[in-house]
Amino acid sequence: MKEKVRCAVIGVGRLGFVHAKNAATCIRGAEVVTIVASRKERAEKVARELGVQCWTNDPQEVFDNPLIDAVIIVSPTKTHAELIIQAARSKKHIFVDKPLTETLEEADEVIKAIAENNVYCQVGFMRRFDPCYAEAKRRIVRGDIGEPIYFKGVSRDPGSPPEDYIKTSGGIFLDLCIHEYDIARFLLGDEVKSVQSFGRVLVHPFMEKYNDVDQAMTFITFKKGAAANVEGSRNSTFGYDVRGEVVGTEGVIQIGSIQHHHNIIMTKNKSYHDNIPDFQTKFQGAFLLELEHFIDCVRNDVKPFVDEIDGKIALEIAVAATESFKKKEIVYL
Repeated sequence: MKEKVRCAVIGVGRLGFVHAKNAATCIRGAEVVTIVASRKERAEKVARELGVQCWTNDPQEVFDNPLIDAVIIVSPTKTHAELIIQAARSKKHIFVDKPLTETLEEADEVIKAIAENNVYCQVGFMRRFDPCYAEAKRRIVRGDIGEPIYFKGVSRDPGSPPEDYIKTSGGIFLDLCIHEYDIARFLLGDEVKSVQSFGRVLVHPFMEKYNDVDQAMTFITFKKGAAANVEGSRNSTFGYDVRGEVVGTEGVIQIGSIQHHHNIIMTKNKSYHDNIPDFQTKFQGAFLLELEHFIDCVRNDVKPFVDEIDGKIALEIAVAATESFKKKEIVYL
């Protein structure tokens, strides 16, 4: 067993900072040795805050450093393919935020580089590590609801990211709904047969010039006969709302809640609770658990259970959903 996995974090936006902090302060067996950001002053600020000794705005310094075992890539999607390939060729293990890459052609290149260089890659589908979704999977496998036949996924963000983000995000199906596509496949234990997607701009008119939408729905059929509906929204002004439901032949599992705390406040003629405000709060535990899994895999020389192949399959579904929306037709995988 490797005693310490020396990591570099590439990209320290909101999610990148979460991963950097978890790796630097919460995970035994992990050591963050370098922070990389496009702006060197941002890299330095984060490094000093987390007690990391080195920072840079040049990822090549990481790939050239033989003491670094792994990279945690949380940079813009368009940079993923190049960074993963460079990391693989430098014999560094890879944790990469979803999606794996921007295109399926890039995904094939990445998968080839990973295989040729005998490194591990884990894709950041944190829902699989969230205790609620993990327990749902355990119950499904145990047969508590019979045969799973339908998944309903809701992924609602409390507002839209800024226009600069939207124009390079790849669209709502790739950027947002891909999490639900992956968890639907995971929970139902089956592969997708067809996808039909719909969408409208209801609140954020600037999205129209990027052929994107702020409210979307995807209907999915699976090869063994199950089906799924996935809602993606940028219009959840009431909080960060991510929930799921799996219907089986003998029961149903409802997954998650928008309720932040277990407390209910009751006053005259009303009762209420606080809603989950953002993704960092909702999946705080899941982000830690997924990165712990990656570090444990590197330390113990074990393949992660959500890897580059899972990343490509989820990307295929998202690409098909985007195509279906644009062409207004069913797309078969």
